Amino acid sequence: MIEGAVAHYQATGKRNFLDIAIKYADCVCREIGNGPQQKKYVPGHQIAEMALVKLYMVTGDKKYLDQAKFFLDTRGYTSRKDAYSQAHKPVVEQDEAVGHAVRAVYMYSGMADVAAITGDSSYIKAIDKIWDNIVSKKIYITGGIGAHHAGEAFGNNYELPNLSAYCETCAAIGNVYMNYRLFLLHGDAKYFDVLERTLYNGLISGVSLDGGSFFYPNPLSSNGKYSRKPWFGCACCPSNVSRFIPSLPGYVYAVKDNQVYVNLFLSNRAELKLNEKKVVLEQETGYPWNGDIRVKVAQGNLPFTMNIRIPGWVRGSVLPSDLYSYADDLKLGYRVLVNGEEVTGELRKGYLRIDRKWKKGDVVEVHFDMQPRVVKANEKVVADRGRVAVERGPIVYCAEWADNDFNIQNIILNRHPKFQVTEKPELLYGINEITTEVQALGFDAAGKLATRDVTLTLIPYYAWAHRGEGKMDVWLPVNRIDVE
Repeated sequence: MIEGAVAHYQATGKRNFLDIAIKYADCVCREIGNGPQQKKYVPGHQIAEMALVKLYMVTGDKKYLDQAKFFLDTRGYTSRKDAYSQAHKPVVEQDEAVGHAVRAVYMYSGMADVAAITGDSSYIKAIDKIWDNIVSKKIYITGGIGAHHAGEAFGNNYELPNLSAYCETCAAIGNVYMNYRLFLLHGDAKYFDVLERTLYNGLISGVSLDGGSFFYPNPLSSNGKYSRKPWFGCACCPSNVSRFIPSLPGYVYAVKDNQVYVNLFLSNRAELKLNEKKVVLEQETGYPWNGDIRVKVAQGNLPFTMNIRIPGWVRGSVLPSDLYSYADDLKLGYRVLVNGEEVTGELRKGYLRIDRKWKKGDVVEVHFDMQPRVVKANEKVVADRGRVAVERGPIVYCAEWADNDFNIQNIILNRHPKFQVTEKPELLYGINEITTEVQALGFDAAGKLATRDVTLTLIPYYAWAHRGEGKMDVWLPVNRIDVE
């Protein structure tokens, strides 16, 4: 309610909803705390901390920030001691993502919010360790988090099953929140690498292409009995998607002093403030289907630094850890030009810096090579041994029954697969399809195991389950030599 009220006020300027939220928050601040007449409780769902910080930001009343910090600092010091709600120890002593995945990333986001405002270094150290644990041991290639249906929770380190993966849509949204806030804290593109992967794969898979049905869990394999539903008894995922999508423009750019960070690539027109001076940028691109981006300075004559994010997948990094790596020998490149002249230089925290006095009409052209890549998982991920995944740019692909007239779970990829990319504007609201030659396993007339050559069709993971129930796999079997 509080976040909704803040959003309503920021969008309309009207205080009626905001004033109701303030009264509610004042009641919480009055009744819960360390005072002699107060109750010492912590929220069951840690979105409260994020909401209170937003209320502080819009009102300037520090009691809301203090209340958010109280809820965080008190966790681990009440009668509630369960890992399910991340109450098993004080937040600054936590170094592993455990328990309910949505509650966890909401809490980590709240910690980042408080840390950014207060400068609490103990918070920053804790969430940095937790983030590293997630990215190096507990995240799916789709950016999904939460391995267990039971408790909608994180599993053990490297426990990433595919068929039974939970990967709640709300957890993907929370993962975006967490990584965005860590970017704001540290200014490192690696957080947007995780955010982008989550956004294009494990998050938007949670809603149908027509916006009318939803996934609660987002598995990476299906035995043919799985489909999106119009609604749920507990409807957090549909409503969470509906509030997240309108917020997407706020993730494209970031501004600090005289620096602009170009973090996401999508066509847009944006008005930015740099030291109280207005700059208007216009971005044109077909990303993520192609790697060509054009950024035009439509208004603004002033010096500033434009930081272009060079995604990890371009630089040869699936994620900023050794959890996944590319299993082919491809080397992708990139080019950045300003008014037709190439710009070079060392990347700083994943960004190419362009420092100049900009004028109206200046154009930045960015090109990223895009070819299908083969990905393998760390050998400690038992579920993915002997298997690889296919991705192109930020998009993870899968094999689905509707595109293949054979059992997709009875195939083996070639040792050195070659891929064909085809634009399919009429299919699934417009996608790029990938095909490759594989061997399908079966039996010959004598009953002996035999193989036959077939063409395997792959579609973006986010677009699966729109043509009826059937089998699907992200991780595909290969000869062991391919993953050694």
